[in-house]
Amino acid sequence: MWEGHGFFGGGLMWLFWIVLIVPVVWGLSSLAGGAAPRSSGGDGKTALDILKERYARGEIDRDEFEQKKRDLM
Repeated sequence: MWEGHGFFGGGLMWLFWIVLIVPVVWGLSSLAGGAAPRSSGGDGKTALDILKERYARGEIDRDEFEQKKRDLM
């Protein structure tokens, strides 16, 4: 009836591989920096870095810079 295939010989073999592979991939991605904070810009800049750049370009004045800096802290 089972012809030597046992429990994993049939349709449950795919379930075995999913249960084995998914945690490994998840663990490796979290070790590779998945938990590191990222900015929406994708270049590793923080909000404060962007604020400083805007001030340096003259997009915002000193008062607005100081207020937004306080908000971020």
